[in-house]
Amino acid sequence: MPEPVKKTGQPTINDVARIAGVSKKTVSRVINRSSQLNGETRSKVEEVIAELGYVPNPQARALALRRNYLIGLVHDNPNAQTIMNVQRGMLEALHDSEFEMVVRPLSRGSPTMLDDLRTFLERQRLFGVFLMPPISENDAIVKLCVELGCRYVRMCSAVLDDDEHMVASNDREVVREATEYLIAQGHQRIGLVAGPHGFRSAKERRQGFEEALAAAGIPLPRSLIADGNYTFESGLVAAERLLEQTPRPTAIFSSSDTMAAGVMFAARQRGLDIPRDLSIIGFDDTPIASQVWPPLTTVRWPSVSMGRSGALKLIAGVDGGEVVPEPSMLLSTLVRRASVGPPSR
Repeated sequence: MPEPVKKTGQPTINDVARIAGVSKKTVSRVINRSSQLNGETRSKVEEVIAELGYVPNPQARALALRRNYLIGLVHDNPNAQTIMNVQRGMLEALHDSEFEMVVRPLSRGSPTMLDDLRTFLERQRLFGVFLMPPISENDAIVKLCVELGCRYVRMCSAVLDDDEHMVASNDREVVREATEYLIAQGHQRIGLVAGPHGFRSAKERRQGFEEALAAAGIPLPRSLIADGNYTFESGLVAAERLLEQTPRPTAIFSSSDTMAAGVMFAARQRGLDIPRDLSIIGFDDTPIASQVWPPLTTVRWPSVSMGRSGALKLIAGVDGGEVVPEPSMLLSTLVRRASVGPPSR
């Protein structure tokens, strides 16, 4: 039976453990909502916590850990919607924990990028950091995290690390599937709006596109590839270049939904009907994909789930809590809507 509760000053975790007749580690597991405990033990500890009015002291715990209960999101990504999706997933994961999230943009082109990140990690004393692409693809950043003893998880478009330190998507495979879908509709002259140079996602998506065409024996002249940078404006410029050709492509795969919206805008300016005159596929399945007309066929990128799994990996086992395996490969899927049809010519 638990000892009688005697309120003498500010209660501590030691008081809770003593009165409940359990170890400090067990109390920590209750506080962190570990599923490793049976219901009876959990109820007993929660009852003592409530009667004592015990409130965990994050400052004291941070001193013991030599870390704050903070998880960082570090990015240099031009796609605001993707950043928001990742934040949403991370916040869902941290909701029932004592952790908070801080966001830090970096400029990958800055000569002081590593120094800026070091200052941020040391000043905030982060418990862990979630690295978004293309920052996540920089091995020097990973080495810095290891040097500083800061947990890290990388968000990737291909396998770049071990399971503990990575959440990845199958970009190449799903883009190959999307391109095969266009080919199955009868398209032979297919354009590509590629992503920015230096992004692994852009490389993986382009390779999937090229692999599908090669397997079908369809040529891909350089004139059917236009570079973009994941923005609407770059999609518009790329589409204008592709659509001014004779003969023009009957379909275009765009490496992001935002660029695909630019492609649709350019097609409308030329009086083209979608999908009769031009079929279009995007990537991400951001809200814009279902808001444009016709609704955009696209690849649903699991960015929310990647943020959630990455954050759970970062806080796994804190205070001796149970480590529940989180997936490292999260599959993207093709979402078929009205922007794809057979070519009219």
